[in-house]
Amino acid sequence: MTNTPPPGPDATIIESIAHNGKPCRIVDNTGTIDRVELEQLLADLIAERHFGLRAMSAQGGNAIRLGEPEFTHMQFGDRIYRMLLFPYEARLEAF
Repeated sequence: MTNTPPPGPDATIIESIAHNGKPCRIVDNTGTIDRVELEQLLADLIAERHFGLRAMSAQGGNAIRLGEPEFTHMQFGDRIYRMLLFPYEARLEAF
C-alpha cells in the first residue's frame, strides 16, 4: 500500500468522515483553492463513495496492489490542478 506523503507547509486541510465511518480529508497543497469549493468537493467525494481501499492493477499489470492512488485533473477558476486520490485523502497539487 502506498504511504501518503505529508502535506506541504502552506496546505489547506479539511477533514470529514467517509461513508464507512473512517476519517478522510482533502488537502490543497497549493493553499490557493477557495475553502468553500474544497468543502463541496470533499462532500461530493464522500457521497460518491470514493474513499476506502480499492484493489487495482497499475497500468494493466498482473499484480494487484491495495491503496494505490488514482490520478486525475481538476479545474478551479482558470487554473488546472492534479488530484491524487489516496484511500482516505484527496490531494490537490499544482499542475
